[in-house]
Amino acid sequence: MQELNLCKREKGLPLKRFLIDYMVSKPTLLVLAAGMGSRYGGNKQIDGFGPQGETILEYSVYDAIRAGFGKVVMIVRQEILSLAQEKFMPKFGDKIEVDWVIQSLDSFVPESYRQAERIKPFGTAHAVLCAKDAIQEPFAVINADDFYGKEAFAVLGEFLREQVRPDLHAMVGYAIQNVLSTHGTVSRGVCQTNEKGQLVGMTERTSIAREGDAILSRGEGEILEIPFHTPVSMNFWGFHPSVFGEIDALWKEFLPANVTNLKSEFYIPTVANALIQSGKAAFEILPGGKTWFGVTYTEDRPLVIEALQRMHQQGEYPTSLWG
Repeated sequence: MQELNLCKREKGLPLKRFLIDYMVSKPTLLVLAAGMGSRYGGNKQIDGFGPQGETILEYSVYDAIRAGFGKVVMIVRQEILSLAQEKFMPKFGDKIEVDWVIQSLDSFVPESYRQAERIKPFGTAHAVLCAKDAIQEPFAVINADDFYGKEAFAVLGEFLREQVRPDLHAMVGYAIQNVLSTHGTVSRGVCQTNEKGQLVGMTERTSIAREGDAILSRGEGEILEIPFHTPVSMNFWGFHPSVFGEIDALWKEFLPANVTNLKSEFYIPTVANALIQSGKAAFEILPGGKTWFGVTYTEDRPLVIEALQRMHQQGEYPTSLWG
């Protein structure tokens, strides 16, 4: 065991935070960057949006570092691995530990269940499962092409250091009115909560857009109005590493049930709902979701560029993220 040397505590660093950093593993950031980006029309995971061509992912890694995360695990497709490494490693490779994991259509799929004609990835929970051998500590999950805000990383980082347990995970919640696109409809995981503010269920709603003074979902053959402050998932999760065993078990149920469905996907909300309904785990909805934007459509790009430029001008980020 490493000897704790209190004499090396940085001047001004609170003793509580100092002890946490020494006695608890720093959490890991798991980045889902293997999506196809079909509606955007390109690899938005590596497209530049910041004043110096920074990707959205770079802001997430920057925010994670200052929130106390100790490692980044990147989930990518084989065909973009070299390009992604070339783009990102020179920028933050010496500032935080980085690991790379491939999500393929054969990953964790026995030969008898492989779909030769499948093109679409198996989804977010499958991507998380692909990282099971790279992560042993509490970890967060994000999309590479979503901007979540420094407050979200701070609150989830604290949860992963101090509160997470095998039976208690977390999700950063965002009000649905703040996570829409002005250029088309979106899909969101709409949350149901209990009196404690914990997640009790999530329903994937599609074709969501603001229409006049209302937010409507027109998918699934019905028209549903969603209140403006309803919390939704933007795929910013916090997990105890024991969740890998639960995901693996659910994946083994998913495969035979969907062996003939080439468009089926295994989602993180599916895992969360199963854990909640079985009583195996609860999910805290954390209040750090103040700022979000993403690039679902090509038309979203100018808005993202403008928002990042404004944040640099206001001093929320330095002129150059990486010095």
